[in-house]
Amino acid sequence: MAMNSSMHHPVVVAHQAHRAHDFQSRLADAITRFCGSMTFVYLHAVIFAGWMVFVEPRPWPQLTLVVSLEAIFLSTFVLIGQNQQASFQQAKADHDYVEGAAELRTNTELTRQIYALTTELHSRLVSEPHRDEPSR
Repeated sequence: MAMNSSMHHPVVVAHQAHRAHDFQSRLADAITRFCGSMTFVYLHAVIFAGWMVFVEPRPWPQLTLVVSLEAIFLSTFVLIGQNQQASFQQAKADHDYVEGAAELRTNTELTRQIYALTTELHSRLVSEPHRDEPSR
């Protein structure tokens, strides 16, 4: 389901576009998405129970090896996800900083212009004699 890109931060749109074009990113995202699901948990519970009951009479040495190897790979995907998230957050922070600095410059210039106009109006109103007052 594609969402309107105008509803998202520009960095989010760029990040999604980059990840959609990179095979390794798509693969890592798919694996991480599956491994972070309850389907993954249920599947492992069934596979490990089946292994312990039907395949190996003494499953612990081999099962421990398999689970350890799987944990190594899964932790790698966690680190990949954390690195991608950190990269995304930095890009968003950089974008927000640039936008905020531009807004600050604009607001500062507007404030200076308002001050100049106010000073000019004040000097004209104070220095000119009022028409309602009698001349002295």
